[in-house]
Amino acid sequence: MLKPAQYVRWYSYRWLIERFHFTLKSGCTLENLQLQHRDRLLKALATYSIVAWRLMSMTYQARLTPEASCDAILQPEEWRLLRRKFAPKSRAKTPPTMHQAMLWIAQLGGFLARKSDGQPGLKTLWRGYTKLHYMLEGARLVTKT
Repeated sequence: MLKPAQYVRWYSYRWLIERFHFTLKSGCTLENLQLQHRDRLLKALATYSIVAWRLMSMTYQARLTPEASCDAILQPEEWRLLRRKFAPKSRAKTPPTMHQAMLWIAQLGGFLARKSDGQPGLKTLWRGYTKLHYMLEGARLVTKT
């Protein structure tokens, strides 16, 4: 039999679960896919769940430990491409901070990063993350030729 403390602990995760569903629905626009077959929907949900988790993880890590290195969330080729785009004259070999990487991804998604703008939202991060991966694929194609 479960103890009341277990129920309280589970309930404390409610906001995180709601945020995850919001990320899938609004950030990843999962509903817009309108997939007709169960198998296709399950495959899309599995893929988008990973992306939603990465976006949420990046957002919360950037808020909790903004000065931490972004290499905990981003692969080296991802943060190097971001640095090449937004700080082309930088010769730094170390990864940017978590906060800086998140801002760069948000800027790819249309975030203006003015002082009065606050923090970027999940939709903006989703758009930026998608654009980052398009750029990454393009960079990989260029190196193959």
